[in-house]
Amino acid sequence: MISFDEVCEIVSQEISKLDWNKTPNGLYAPIEYILSLGGKRLRPAMTLMACNLYTDNITQSIYSALGIEVFHNFTLLHDDIMDNADIRRGKPTVHIKWNNNTAILSGDVMQISSYQLMTETPAPYLKQSLDLFSRTAAEICEGQQFDVEFEKMNHVQADEYIEMIRLKTAVLIAAGLKIGAWIGGASDEDADLLYDFGINIGLAFQLKDDLLDVYGDEATFGKKIGGDILCNKKTFLLINAMNVAKDEDLALLNAWLENNNPTQSAEKIQAITSLFTKLKVDKICEEKMAYFYDKAVAKLDKLSVDTNKTQELRNLAQKLMSRKD
Repeated sequence: MISFDEVCEIVSQEISKLDWNKTPNGLYAPIEYILSLGGKRLRPAMTLMACNLYTDNITQSIYSALGIEVFHNFTLLHDDIMDNADIRRGKPTVHIKWNNNTAILSGDVMQISSYQLMTETPAPYLKQSLDLFSRTAAEICEGQQFDVEFEKMNHVQADEYIEMIRLKTAVLIAAGLKIGAWIGGASDEDADLLYDFGINIGLAFQLKDDLLDVYGDEATFGKKIGGDILCNKKTFLLINAMNVAKDEDLALLNAWLENNNPTQSAEKIQAITSLFTKLKVDKICEEKMAYFYDKAVAKLDKLSVDTNKTQELRNLAQKLMSRKD
């Protein structure tokens, strides 16, 4: 089995071969920029790793993996505009480096390019892969819309949040795994198990992101710490804090949520972080992460392949739970 690091190197090499040297430069330069910033390459790597469970010929799944990665990065361009984010992977976001209109248009081209790459999926698996990819693309938009609507809602339930991140984050990871498995020659049962693995590890991955946004190190996280707090974003941490806070703690939490004074941003982050810690919602989040991690690993146990072949995916799942960025 090829290791995650080896697969990531393959993905990076293939991404560097994509030709964005086109005109108008103002449309294509931002695409080259965002893809050059790296990132975890988690989604394309897992696509190739799923394929590798069933065949040594992973090159046949390269274009599908690239399509998924380009699509993921397209969503980041649009998400950063909607979230007013100014840092991505430690660098200025596209709409900050250029402008909103450029980020929208460049993102649109990336979406088109992702489908062009996906059409290179081997013919026997093309129809089902494109069907899944298209359904996944729509689900991601649904998840983003829920995320936007949550910002205007006073009360969001934890299970509503989990469904939102399933759509916004987990389904693309799951789709990549399933498509990779199909291309490798997996049975439908195994492909479904890998899809479920992707859903559960994707949910755990996003909950880890929620934690890192509050408790992470900005130098390694690649984004400003506390961004979700400043936006009053309904994360798993905030939702649970609002559920368990009582009396003075609840009054203090609500007061800071109503305070949007930019000169008090640092104080707001510090105050709400302290409340999260006091209310132990970080522990609630960690317990939920562990729950989804365990569910994910259990899916790997049911695959028809030898356990040794799944070890790299197990290692990756563990690495995602202990990551700092």
